[in-house]
Amino acid sequence: MNKKLLNRVMYTLLLIVTIIGFIVSYNATVTDEIKIWEALGFWTLIPPIVAISLAFLSKNVIISLFLGVLSGTTMVSLVGKTNLLKASTDSFTLLIDTMVSSMADKWNAGILLQVMAIGGLIALITKMGGTYAVAEKLALKAKTARSTQFITWFLGLFVFFDDYANSLIVGPVMRPVTDKQKISREKLAFIVDATAAPIAGIAIVSTWIGYELSLISKELPALNTTKSAYTIFLETIPYRFYNIFILAFIIFTIVMLKEFGPMYKAEKRARTTGKVLADGATPLAIDENMDIKPGKDMKTNVWNAIIPILVLIIASLVGFYFNGYSTLEGDLLAMVNNNPLSFEAIKECFSASDASVVLFMAAMIAGIVAIVMGIAQKIFTPEEGVDTWIQGWKSMIITVVILLFAWSIADVIKVQLDADEYLAFWLQGAIPAYILPTLIFILGSVISFATGTSYGTMGILMPLAIPLSNAISSGDMNLITVSIGAVLTGAILGDHCSPISDTTILSSMGTSCDHIDHVKTQLMYAIVVGIISILFGFLPAGFGVSALITLPAGIIATGLTLYIFGKRVEA
Repeated sequence: MNKKLLNRVMYTLLLIVTIIGFIVSYNATVTDEIKIWEALGFWTLIPPIVAISLAFLSKNVIISLFLGVLSGTTMVSLVGKTNLLKASTDSFTLLIDTMVSSMADKWNAGILLQVMAIGGLIALITKMGGTYAVAEKLALKAKTARSTQFITWFLGLFVFFDDYANSLIVGPVMRPVTDKQKISREKLAFIVDATAAPIAGIAIVSTWIGYELSLISKELPALNTTKSAYTIFLETIPYRFYNIFILAFIIFTIVMLKEFGPMYKAEKRARTTGKVLADGATPLAIDENMDIKPGKDMKTNVWNAIIPILVLIIASLVGFYFNGYSTLEGDLLAMVNNNPLSFEAIKECFSASDASVVLFMAAMIAGIVAIVMGIAQKIFTPEEGVDTWIQGWKSMIITVVILLFAWSIADVIKVQLDADEYLAFWLQGAIPAYILPTLIFILGSVISFATGTSYGTMGILMPLAIPLSNAISSGDMNLITVSIGAVLTGAILGDHCSPISDTTILSSMGTSCDHIDHVKTQLMYAIVVGIISILFGFLPAGFGVSALITLPAGIIATGLTLYIFGKRVEA
């Protein structure tokens, strides 16, 4: 069966499944006693199935997400309706309302502003020749494909405090260097994506920690323990098997220069032909969407990139502290005031901060600094500086649209159809204690893949995982801790596999990689490391095996898997 015929068959099957979903919705009855997910069952999954399937078939993310959202709003509008014309009209009205609500959400609005402001910052740095200067300097150290990838991995660990900032900083900085070394954009996107959320998720101070702690602390009263939420959080770190193994996997690919699956084809293409993008690829780009270049006779200066980026990082860290400090009350406020620079004080302030607001503020400050630097060096006039900055904002419009649709489909799936509750319902049967962490990890991956949000998945599963593990194990804190780790890592695995994930989209954008090519090449790696996380991590841990054994065993298994199945990519 040729590819065109296979695609037609897949499109036909997808259309049939969607129509059946519409028919089921039209005949469904929803009452106070019967929730929509109970009435629709499996068919609540139609929107993510449509969006994800179309994304792989058509390679057009925007159309795929739009049709995914529309299929969901149509199903919601059909429930309980007798007038089909009104239902179809209501579906479009609901789609618009959903998108407006997604944009109006304070967190989402902050992220959109942050993304565009960082686009403006990168435009200014590019105009000042900063990115070219950094590429020239790094090229002196990154003389081979191996050293270049290692520097990219290290920078990913360095920007540990936020996954969004990680994707938007490391990708643009390293892209000229990796291009010069004939490293595929797909591999660059993988390194950036696979260091962003995994390191932010286990960092003891980051923008993730506040949300993770809040989910854990809500369930503490029901547990027979005197431990704090932060103590339990720290105890889960050795059980974040996927996070740790994927970081190790990157190192193994760098040291061995081996790849397998679609990534091997991408790397072989880049090394042998110099094509860092596949033929016909449509990269999600920042500066490649801008016709911005430094002057031909301008002397490049590495500080034109380093200073604005350092301002961005320092302003973010300072902003996290003071933004969180402004929300503290009572004993926590007194503790911070008594010892403001202690680790505990910094942790509490970071945990309470609003990352979307802080990162937007930091990007604005860094942009202003860049404009002043450009004017002071007579690289551009104030008017030209502002025009360049605005042009950088404009270059992010495509990304803004994709993020809006990604958040909208998450709203349809989670809020309007309650598909997450349908998926979580699977865990409510009788489950052996030893298998629970594995099932939670798998379910977390499925929910995160379908909804495209790791945060949302954590919020869905944590209130279920902790009470369930507590009941099944009769209060065994070890199993509860492993189960919490399974929630927090399963959410990241699914996020890495999902084409509708916001962090995956930002990684594609930061590295100027074709989004579907990034997802396809990363998918196999994420699944393989996920399987290793189960076999050498969550299953043994469910039986009570110490992390001192599971972690080394899993890391060794990760390296052996690449050694056996990987093929060396020669320069």
